[in-house]
Amino acid sequence: MSALTLRMPDHKHERLKAMAEQRGVSLARLLDELTTQALVEFDTETRFMLRAARGDERTERGLELLRIAQGISE
Repeated sequence: MSALTLRMPDHKHERLKAMAEQRGVSLARLLDELTTQALVEFDTETRFMLRAARGDERTERGLELLRIAQGISE
């Protein structure tokens, strides 16, 4: 396991500590959970983009569906 030094504004640190406390986990555990979630989203988008590249005529529709699923409006 690796150690990581993270610099952030004090107000964010305080909000993250409060969030961890509310969830009943340590700040380290909360950050681990949040980074896991971000990596899952990244991996999903990467796999989707690779598949979309194989089906050029459907790429725009696929990206539109991905944006809808993510709650992103244009």
